[in-house]
Amino acid sequence: MRTLLLCLALVGMGLLAGTFVPGISDSIRHLAGLAAPAAPASGDRHGHGVHGEGEKDGPEGHVVMAAEQIEAAKVSVEDVAGGTLARKLTVPGTVTTDADRVARIAGKVVGTVAEMRKRLGEPVAKGEVVAILDSREVAEARSEFFAATTNIELQQTLFERERTLWDKRISAEQQFLRARQTFTEAHLRVELASQKLQALGFSEADVADLARRFGPVQTASAASNAPVRRTVSGLQKYEIRSPIAGRVIERRVDLGAPIGGESEEKELYVIADLSSVWIDLSVPSGDLGAIHEGLEVAISAGAGSEPHKGKIVFVSPVLNQETRSARVIASVENKHMTWRPGSYVTAQVTVSEERVDMKVPRAALQAIGGEQVVFVRNEKGFEKRDVVLGKGDDASVEIVFGLDPGEKIAATNSFVLKAELGKAEAEHVH
Repeated sequence: MRTLLLCLALVGMGLLAGTFVPGISDSIRHLAGLAAPAAPASGDRHGHGVHGEGEKDGPEGHVVMAAEQIEAAKVSVEDVAGGTLARKLTVPGTVTTDADRVARIAGKVVGTVAEMRKRLGEPVAKGEVVAILDSREVAEARSEFFAATTNIELQQTLFERERTLWDKRISAEQQFLRARQTFTEAHLRVELASQKLQALGFSEADVADLARRFGPVQTASAASNAPVRRTVSGLQKYEIRSPIAGRVIERRVDLGAPIGGESEEKELYVIADLSSVWIDLSVPSGDLGAIHEGLEVAISAGAGSEPHKGKIVFVSPVLNQETRSARVIASVENKHMTWRPGSYVTAQVTVSEERVDMKVPRAALQAIGGEQVVFVRNEKGFEKRDVVLGKGDDASVEIVFGLDPGEKIAATNSFVLKAELGKAEAEHVH
């Protein structure tokens, strides 16, 4: 009877103790011969599934990702290294033509447009004839030149004859001196006529060609001693050539229009070489101290457009009284006609550069718990690492503490890792 009461007491104590101490409950149930409760089917008490801690989410601050997952998330990995931080000034600008590459084709004489050989937008080669004028002024200048060249040949012949006679003491000295004076005056007239033609736009080669084409022929006909002369025609024709290569951006007159006179148009074409253009920048007076000629600039047409490199070629010493800014001009190549004069652009001017021992892209940084962190690549994925930041520019930031040179970090799409880390920590809380 006592043995039965003792067993019942032990069972009651075991049941009571099992409510608070599971380990003791199992021992007493065994002594009492009772069946132990079934163990959970799988996982831990917090219901994390089949993976134990560290198998799926890894230790705290780690993101477990296979190489295929990293590639699918487009997370690029870069080595931590030193580099240069650049301070850049962003200013608006306007594309203009390069003043050294623009030519205004004017007629230097009074005349009438006989031919216009170029249309608006057509290419022009340097030295190419773009228009022809009919000009009485040109005809008169050419006539003077031809008359002077013809007369000097006659005076040269007479002078040489008189010099021969004087050397032989056949003629008087006075006749020799008169012939020499007349020949000198004839030579002067040729020079003056040549200078007049050059003032009208004819080169020395053009003048020599005129003398060759329209001058007298030194052979005599079989019937007489008179020289055979070429027919002189087209004296009024005046060719206008382009001094540069480029494209016609303005055509200012039409066929048959009078030019060069009072209240008449003086220019025929405006030709521009757009293979290089200027960017007219307005820089505030407070930033002028960092701007000087020779600095590189990055020109872009807007957000998402690829920047093109240029160089500052002029910084005005005078401020605009209204805007309190100075005119700054940058030159940029335009071989593919990317930049059209008159369009608006944005320019970034690199005003200073500084070397640092370690820097990371701004896209690699994430803010977690009020701290700046980066994700360092390891064997199983990435590890969150707190870092201390230093100086920075638009693209990169200096790392003062938290990383070592040569470590690999997530350089892009690091927000994906931040999201995965947040998800893992939320699951651990539950």
